[in-house]
Formats: sequence, C-alpha cells, structure tokens
Amino acid sequence: MYESRAYEFYNPRLASLKPVEGTVKRGAMLPYHLKAEDTAQANGVKNPLVLDAAALKEGKKYYDIYCGVCHGQKLDGNGPLYKGGDGPYPAAPASFLAGKVLGYTEGRIFHVITYGYNVMGSYASQLDIEQRWKVVGYIKSMQNGGKAPEAAPAAPADSAATAATPAPAVAAAH
Repeated sequence: MYESRAYEFYNPRLASLKPVEGTVKRGAMLPYHLKAEDTAQANGVKNPLVLDAAALKEGKKYYDIYCGVCHGQKLDGNGPLYKGGDGPYPAAPASFLAGKVLGYTEGRIFHVITYGYNVMGSYASQLDIEQRWKVVGYIKSMQNGGKAPEAAPAAPADSAATAATPAPAVAAAH
C-alpha cells in the first residue's frame, strides 16, 4: 500500500453526469405527475403540507412577489399591472375572493400555478413544488377568512396508496 496508484475521486466526467431520471432528492417532495390537460384530475389533489403560521407567512411572501402584481395584494384581481383597467395590462386577472376561482380546489389552484391558464403563464420555474403549495395554502386561508385551511383527512394505515407514496409533512419554513 505504500505505493498505491493515485485515484481521482472527483472525476470531472463523473461530476458532470445528471442523476438518473425519476430520482427524487432525499427529503424532497415527490414530483407532480399530472399533465397540463389533466385539469379534472387536479381537482382531487390535496395539499400534502401541514401548514402552520410560519408556512402561511412564507406563502404570503411568495404570493406577494409572484402573484400580487396581477391578482392584487388583497386577492381581488386588481394588482398594479391592472389598476382597475388603467394599468398596462388590459385584461382583468381573476379574483380569488369572488367568481369561479373562489370554488377552485387546492389541487386546481396548484395545477394553474404549475401550468398556467389562459393568458397566465406557468410559475413552475419560479416556485418549487413546496413553495407553490404554500402559496395555495395562503390563498385558501384568505378565502377562509384568514384561517389555515383544514388538513386533508388521513388515509387508513392499511391503504396501499399511503404505503407507496407517503407525503412529507412540512411544519415550518426554511
């Protein structure tokens, strides 16, 4: 062993390889597998996060940065880009407090944030899955009078779906 051959552990060729497709980082949420056209299936998707006050505050922060400019800080569809029709954006964004969007499920709102809808583009590249769910939780809490959305009912312990894909519970912001 006194004359062992040198070994390059951090080989540049190996370091540039991408992970195997479908690999999920340890501790990360599972990827969102619905396609853009699966809007009906999105209605049944529940928020996998357990949201506390800190997570809702983080959701509000992301909403203010990415959504409030169009949908308004009050979720009324009257953000700075619309300004009641006087802003640079001619079409009124959806209000989260009235109309059909008020009836959207958590999964449907998440789906719209992920893929976009009508003239609204996707925000999947700006917000990761966990951040999008926090925004959804904030929107639902505001629709619910500022109260945190109710947690999804727990599936029975012997459920095959629960055993196959457990969803991580995130209690606090990073």
